[in-house]
Amino acid sequence: MARGGVLMVQGTASSAGKSLLVTGLCRVFTRRGLRVAPFKAQNMSNNAAVVPGGGEIGRAQYVQALAARALPRVEMNPVLLKPEGNLRSQVVVLGRPVGTLHAAAYQEAKAHIWQDVTAALDGLRAEFDLVIIEGAGSPAEINLKARDISNMRVARYADAPVLIVGDIDRGGVFAHLYGTYHLLEPEEQGLVKGFVINKLRGDPSLLEPGLRDIERLTGVPVVGVVPWIREPGIAEEDSVALDRRKDEHGPFRGVDVAVIRLPRIANFDDFDPLEREPDVRVRYVEHPRQLGEPDLAVLPGTKATRDDLAWLWASGLAEALGRLRAAGTPVVGICGGFQMLGATIEDPLGVEGEPGAAEGLGWLACRTRFAPGKVTRSSRVRLAGGPGLLEGCGGIHAEGYEIHAGLTEVARAAAWTEADEPIGALSADGMVFGWYVHGGFASRAFRTRLLENVARLRGKPFAPGRDDDADAAFDRLADVLESSLDIERIADWALGGRV
Repeated sequence: MARGGVLMVQGTASSAGKSLLVTGLCRVFTRRGLRVAPFKAQNMSNNAAVVPGGGEIGRAQYVQALAARALPRVEMNPVLLKPEGNLRSQVVVLGRPVGTLHAAAYQEAKAHIWQDVTAALDGLRAEFDLVIIEGAGSPAEINLKARDISNMRVARYADAPVLIVGDIDRGGVFAHLYGTYHLLEPEEQGLVKGFVINKLRGDPSLLEPGLRDIERLTGVPVVGVVPWIREPGIAEEDSVALDRRKDEHGPFRGVDVAVIRLPRIANFDDFDPLEREPDVRVRYVEHPRQLGEPDLAVLPGTKATRDDLAWLWASGLAEALGRLRAAGTPVVGICGGFQMLGATIEDPLGVEGEPGAAEGLGWLACRTRFAPGKVTRSSRVRLAGGPGLLEGCGGIHAEGYEIHAGLTEVARAAAWTEADEPIGALSADGMVFGWYVHGGFASRAFRTRLLENVARLRGKPFAPGRDDDADAAFDRLADVLESSLDIERIADWALGGRV
């Protein structure tokens, strides 16, 4: 079987910039006329996306496929772990959940899952000119290495040249590169072809002595220094990215949006389109004292609805949101947040943990019941009009996707799928809206009308900003990498001079 070229990007730590680098490289090589596919053997993230035809993969691999102008597919991320807390995760293999396992049990299951990983990678390599593989965390986690299926085991299987990326913004980047390299086995060291230093804010010429020394100490050259990219316009993979967001809680002239940062928040990139609006500020809130007086409060998606609802009550945020609701602040819920806004959440079979039921906030006339199975599909949604948040929304269509367990009975639908299934609800006064649609804010007509309604209700200014071209963001990222990496050298490693 013919095999395409392969390149692997590993990191000295989580959030070193692996995902962004792979995204940019996918576009770099696609622009050179190659058929490129991303691949990540195992991803641990509650940020997921639905591929055409159903099935879910990590959001990062979905975005990387778009950067490569390839159709996203489950083989690009054959194993997705969705943490649910208490050392357990839902295990998704080739797009479909196969169960919820505790950490120790999953380690045992990896022996069988490895076959799915290698088959997926082989299939992509047979079809594409180049597969760019992303590692997970660090290859030097020596306590986990024996059962690792994400880093050097994949590189050895594919005989892939490896780039190791380090984050200079955190400090100690040369120690991180040196230590990572020297914790690898000799066979693994032989696969490491280059280092990449990421997120440099200063003058790259100041690094020259260090670049020479790290090559002398390891025999591995630094093949690029990537500058800090302030706003790449590309979705982040993990919720750790929220820790880097500005903690702004003072007065704001425009529309102030407070998103509750649930412990198991999922698909937080739902709010990226709001953050790009110049007259909107998005804040992530974990304590009642941070809530302030927002113009819009949002309950986002979650991987564990009842557990996070219990946290909402225990933290005091449920009561604080109730006071805002009583004072006329609009509230929106997405997916698990939508379920929380209803009367009850019933889970008699223990789909999300122990069997039981929970009382919701009761602000929407709906109730949710969990049962075996999971909805994963792309959705085109037709909105109803109504008072408050949905005024003037009648007939507007929005596109997004659904990833949820549980079915919600809605007394009065506020949105429908193309199959006329109810997918959202609105309170009688129009001030609380919830639906199952992830990615809905990316639909400009819906986003603009909703924000205009919030601004009108709250007496705030709002003018819609320019709608960014997502594809242009990939080209901007590729331009940065073309100017800061030795692409020709990397291409030679990956493709053996075929480009």
